[in-house]
Amino acid sequence: MNRKDFIFSSTLAALSVTLTGAALKSDESTDQCTTTNDILGPFYRAGAPLRSDLSSHQAGGTSITVKGVVYGSDCITPIKSALVEIWHANQKGAYDNDSDEFRNRASWKTNAKGEYSFKTILPGKYLNGKLYRPAHIHFRVSAESHTELISQLYFSGDPHIKTDPWASDAKAIHRIHPLIPEGTDGSLTITFNIYLD
Repeated sequence: MNRKDFIFSSTLAALSVTLTGAALKSDESTDQCTTTNDILGPFYRAGAPLRSDLSSHQAGGTSITVKGVVYGSDCITPIKSALVEIWHANQKGAYDNDSDEFRNRASWKTNAKGEYSFKTILPGKYLNGKLYRPAHIHFRVSAESHTELISQLYFSGDPHIKTDPWASDAKAIHRIHPLIPEGTDGSLTITFNIYLD
């Protein structure tokens, strides 16, 4: 191969790698800024009170803060006043389905930066047939001019994820996050950014 052919071939190869790399990066980026749906489940209750602190009715459990930002479909624009509803089991794996206190249930609107935050506890697990569901928090997120999202957040390292039909789905990978000892008081934080269509 002469020098001219070598330079031409090398240029094509470099261009190919660059374009392929850009495409892969773009696909990866798009995938990471898509929040997938999950089942609503049988325990949703409409009318959860507007509050960000669910700890007033807690009877034990590990305190955690769940926080994040709600973004639009461009993956960068925060959505103000999006309604974020959460609900989950108590530390023993039971849901409050009928009390006036709406224990372990809340709704909150995002601020001007699209941020939300809830203080609650690490949910317990419960049997679904013969298998335990991994610890999870249900989310229902709605905003004007956006498609409503119904999803669930899971916790990294939970051994029951691999046997759960919903958490083990490949599309759930970006909804499994670690608990981080972010504060100086030993409290744990999990960050879950949400992207709406």
